[in-house]
Amino acid sequence: MDDDHERAVSVTALSVQLFTVPTLARMLITEENLMATIIKTFMAHLKLSDVQQGKFHFDRYTALQSFKFRRVQSLILDLKYVLISKPNEWSDALRCKFLEGFDVFLELLKCMQGMDPITRQVGQHIEMEPEWEAAFTLQMKLTHIISMIQDWCCSDEQVLVEAYKKCLIALMNCHSGFTDGEQPITLSISGHSVETIRYCVSQEKVSIHLPISRLLAGLHTLLSKSEVAYRFPEQLPFSELSPPMLIEHPLRCLVLCAQVHSGMWRRNGFSLVNQIYYYHNVKCRREMFDKDIVMLQAGASMMDPNHFLMIVLSRFELFQLFSNPDYGKRFRKESTNKDIIQQNNTLTEEMLHLIIMVAGERYCPGVGQVTATDEIKREIIHQLCIRPMAHSELVKALPEDENKETGMETVIESIASFKKPGLTGRGLYELKPESAKEFNLYFHHYSRAEQSKAEEAQRRLKKQNGEDTALPPPVLPPFCPLFASLINILQSDVMLCIMGTVLQWALEPSGLGWSESMLQRVLHLIGMALQEENQLLQNVCEDNVVNFNFSEKISRPGEPPSTSPSILATLETLQNAAHLEAHKDMIRWILKTFGAIKKIRESSSASPVLETEGSILEESTRDKDKAERKRKSEIARLRREKIMAQISEMQRHFIDEHKELFQQTDEISATTSSACDHGPAMLDTKPVALGPHQTKFTEERQLVICILCQEEQEYKVDNKAMVLAAFIQRSTVFSKNRSKIIDNPETYDPLFMHPDLACGTHTGSCGHIMHADCWQRYFDAVQAKEQRRQQRLRVHTSYDVENGEFLCPLCECLSNTVIPMLPPPRCLYHRLDFSDQPDLAEWVSITAQQVKGLKLLYSDQSDPADLETPKLLDLPEGFRTDFQPKNPYSDSIKGMLTMFGTATYKVGLNVHPNEQDPRVPIMCWGSCAYTIQTIERILTDEERPLFGNLPCRQDDCLKSLTRFSAAHWTVCSLPVVQKHLCRLFSAIVPEEDSNTAPCILDIDMFHLMVSLVLAFPALQCQDFSGNSLATGDLHLFHLVTMAHIVQIVLSSSIEDNCMDQESTDGEEEMAAIALYRKICQCTGRTVRELSSGWHFCRAIKTAILPFLRCSALFFHYLNGVPAPLDLPVNGMSQFDHLCSYLSLPTNLISLFQDNPKVSETLINSWCKNKEVKRFLVGERTAVSFPRESNKLIDLPEDYSSLINQASNFSCPKSGGDKSRAPTLCLVCGAMLCSQSYCCQTELDGDDVGACTAHTYTCGSGMGIFLRVRECQLLFLAGKTKGCFYAPPYLDDYGETDQGLRRGNPLHLCKERFKKIQKLWQQHSVTEEIGHAQEANQSLAGIEWQHL
Repeated sequence: MDDDHERAVSVTALSVQLFTVPTLARMLITEENLMATIIKTFMAHLKLSDVQQGKFHFDRYTALQSFKFRRVQSLILDLKYVLISKPNEWSDALRCKFLEGFDVFLELLKCMQGMDPITRQVGQHIEMEPEWEAAFTLQMKLTHIISMIQDWCCSDEQVLVEAYKKCLIALMNCHSGFTDGEQPITLSISGHSVETIRYCVSQEKVSIHLPISRLLAGLHTLLSKSEVAYRFPEQLPFSELSPPMLIEHPLRCLVLCAQVHSGMWRRNGFSLVNQIYYYHNVKCRREMFDKDIVMLQAGASMMDPNHFLMIVLSRFELFQLFSNPDYGKRFRKESTNKDIIQQNNTLTEEMLHLIIMVAGERYCPGVGQVTATDEIKREIIHQLCIRPMAHSELVKALPEDENKETGMETVIESIASFKKPGLTGRGLYELKPESAKEFNLYFHHYSRAEQSKAEEAQRRLKKQNGEDTALPPPVLPPFCPLFASLINILQSDVMLCIMGTVLQWALEPSGLGWSESMLQRVLHLIGMALQEENQLLQNVCEDNVVNFNFSEKISRPGEPPSTSPSILATLETLQNAAHLEAHKDMIRWILKTFGAIKKIRESSSASPVLETEGSILEESTRDKDKAERKRKSEIARLRREKIMAQISEMQRHFIDEHKELFQQTDEISATTSSACDHGPAMLDTKPVALGPHQTKFTEERQLVICILCQEEQEYKVDNKAMVLAAFIQRSTVFSKNRSKIIDNPETYDPLFMHPDLACGTHTGSCGHIMHADCWQRYFDAVQAKEQRRQQRLRVHTSYDVENGEFLCPLCECLSNTVIPMLPPPRCLYHRLDFSDQPDLAEWVSITAQQVKGLKLLYSDQSDPADLETPKLLDLPEGFRTDFQPKNPYSDSIKGMLTMFGTATYKVGLNVHPNEQDPRVPIMCWGSCAYTIQTIERILTDEERPLFGNLPCRQDDCLKSLTRFSAAHWTVCSLPVVQKHLCRLFSAIVPEEDSNTAPCILDIDMFHLMVSLVLAFPALQCQDFSGNSLATGDLHLFHLVTMAHIVQIVLSSSIEDNCMDQESTDGEEEMAAIALYRKICQCTGRTVRELSSGWHFCRAIKTAILPFLRCSALFFHYLNGVPAPLDLPVNGMSQFDHLCSYLSLPTNLISLFQDNPKVSETLINSWCKNKEVKRFLVGERTAVSFPRESNKLIDLPEDYSSLINQASNFSCPKSGGDKSRAPTLCLVCGAMLCSQSYCCQTELDGDDVGACTAHTYTCGSGMGIFLRVRECQLLFLAGKTKGCFYAPPYLDDYGETDQGLRRGNPLHLCKERFKKIQKLWQQHSVTEEIGHAQEANQSLAGIEWQHL
């Protein structure tokens, strides 16, 4: 049928439904000769243009030809469907038609046999790479067909015999004239001669495609596996076989690979390198490389092993080197071309490796007495010997059958243990110790790199276990009878000659004509032969005699004309050679094994005694090894002691010469210890963080090192500024109202933060310290570099210099500003503190007067003369509004204070920088408060201690941020800060006739407290009445705490949570109930009888606890007072400790009782606000306390649920069409239509995709999304930054499946999801994106804004 449609829409796609029905397929083969028809059709299409001289010859295809070639290959799929199920019963008609199809298939293989021949390029490099991909594509497509045809043949003995005959005839027809035109030569070595042809792979044409040879090798193993070769030898044409012909072409192919490895074919370009790669690749090797080894084994088993080895030496072009020792010596001494010597060394290594494979690869059913399960086990063992591997890695390393099965699941548990993954990485299979004994260093499927890794890993493992580090060959299964003669290769005269020659070369320490790899392979071959002999001796029956006498042969010296010592004697000499230290453990193992075999042979008694003597010898050898190790360790110990004594003597001399220095040190240490003695006395009393009774504590001198210039400096107010790299970002992590966004940032007033924390400003730092001027020079260099880069190529980097971003010079963490490091700022403003400080009522009265005076001062700007008459303003005594405080900081620090403040303002409000804007100090205070709240919430959620558990980077960041915020007012306009303070104070102590004060339900009390405390020095610096700053801090904190308690009672349904309690209420509970009644009375709310005052008190304490914890952190970093040592990690038990630290009474209600007049006035003024009335009548809502932590959305345990949800999602803008890339926002749960033009919107003049647009409404420009169809996390930050991240869904093997390629069922890993949630809560998503983009430059090319 001529059909030019794509396969997917063609009628021929129905073939899968027809041909996979077993009975229908058999009927079509028998009655319609389907198998022959499919192959003939396939060949007819290819023969039109691609056959030359009976061989396929593929030229470079045009697009149309390439399409046709792809369509023709679909016929191979049809053949696969026909053969997919093997027949259980054969009829004569089925046999006949199958063999007819087999004949046609052989015709196809004949066209492939020897196709794409190549000749070594000499002189100049190849000009144009030849076409090779089409031939390998065809080979890969036919790989499973060839395997399935062999399976069919194996299921019927008669078919197998006939197929074998037909395949042999086809091979003989292909190579009937393979000796034509070739000069016959006779090779002689070690008294043996063989006739062959003169053929050099490096000079003649050679092809890597030998499908008929390989099919015959497969059928040959099936004859052995099914025992047909032993039961019906008369039916088989073994007498017609020519072993040299069988091995010739596979041997040429393997020699080609060896010569490519040695660099002889480097002028043939990458096409040959790629062919060699695929020849060994897991996709092709089963029907290419593996079958070539089997064919060599089949040929060698039917030949004299000496003849086989001579032909191998001849094809490797090494015959002269080993047959004539004088030539070898002369060649190595006279040849000045090191490349040729190196090539010969590599060829010798490859030749020895080939012999190891021919004699040792027995894990093929039919070659060795093994099953298919043993073969898979061995593959897995050798992969896991390299390193522990994930399930997907193992599956890729194993060959698949026609059903894409590897058979791994049936055997993996018996040889490996599964180690579950942690928060990163994948689940890994680790090899069980008992399986490691099967490790073969020269496993035939190892590449050189894998072999090196496996060797290193196994030696390291043996060293850890205290075992000998030798890697001897494993005990191998016996050969099947058809291949049994292969073991004689190891004891053949030519093999002994090769071994002896290499060992003689190795005696020369600096010889160029040998390599350590060559010696290692020879030692491995000797070990294989000794293992073989040992096994044969142990398993021998009484009547049989072991004809394998390798141990005897290596003991014999050379024949009389030759004076060469025996191999055994040479090994004993090499054992003491200094230049072969790395091989001594293997030589020792060989000599030990030889001794054990010698004992067994010498013993004349039965096997039990033999075993005993062998074990005695082994034990004595082991004892000798132990004694040697003990002697060496004793020598090492004595040497260490001698060295330590010398060091002690040198130290003593140094101390004697520098006595003055050590006396000074003793004085310093004595001073330090006396200072430390005062420490505990101070710490006997509980520390107090604020107020007149604040614990006096002198902070230690802090010397820090600049990471750029490495200069050490103490940070002081008059020194050069030291700064921390920092990153400021807007945040909605706490937001309880994501629909609330800042519409017009130019006019927005951020003074009062709403309790829903809709959008805050978070500051983080990597903790690396620099001089301010060093950082400035570094940043200027980064800017200059990026300007040059933009001129050369317009690509996004992981940071945006135009927005002030840079990477930390040390850790490359994304940063956009620096925070100055300061000493505790409060001690700079303390003047003489009088003992009689005002109480709360008096202080509120005085401060209210001062605030009122300042308001009048700044409200009437019409007559400047009035500003000079403060008497008219009714100011309290000692308050001087004309006083201008002196700034204590150096110019360098002042510059950094201004710069960081401006950066916070710019990022927090998303506006252009303006250091004169009055909102700058507000944004600084807000960032300090918000960052502390973030840290406290994380510590609470993770149940970690409030103090002492933060990483250094967070600790330094909080300390620097708090102290910066406290010092920032010194670089601001004093009237601006005072105006802010007046508004803040009026919110907490409203004026009698004012209706402009905000409602306490709409103020976040911690932000208010931080702002009041940090702005208060601007007022206090002009107060000379004797009231201390510490007193002001304490009263402000108490006022805000009282306001927060009232806020909690108003906004939270505390009375609903009160349950009956049998115990009577105490004084605290009665006071709480009285406060509740007072608030109800002021608001006009109906008073409900509280059944339990205890529950009411407890509810208040629970709700106010986050505020107290945040306040403790704030005052700890502000004043530098050490944290209380006995603070519990969590729970209400920490309440009393926090109250003590914060100078609060444990009965918080007593704040109201101790100041009844003030408290009544304040409660009345707070409760009479119209917004409170609206809330109580249900016209509006309010945030209740304690606020719940925000978390990412809950994800289903089974990923298929998400797929179902996404499959039902339609694009909201394209009339119900299914979305091609449904993407789930993990912050709010919205499903978006990502990466499509239909849902693009305009944002700040740019077209952006749905996800980018969503981040600006949901996460202030930052978002976490799950791309459902790819099972991939997407992190976005702004329009130009993003990265992909491993999803929290894993399969049963602990692996993610990004792209859903493997298709295993996926389940939610809660630990990984918690890690993603932690990244979000800690504001580390942007940092993660930065690191990912720096590690993977290809991410920079993705247009993230369109996702």
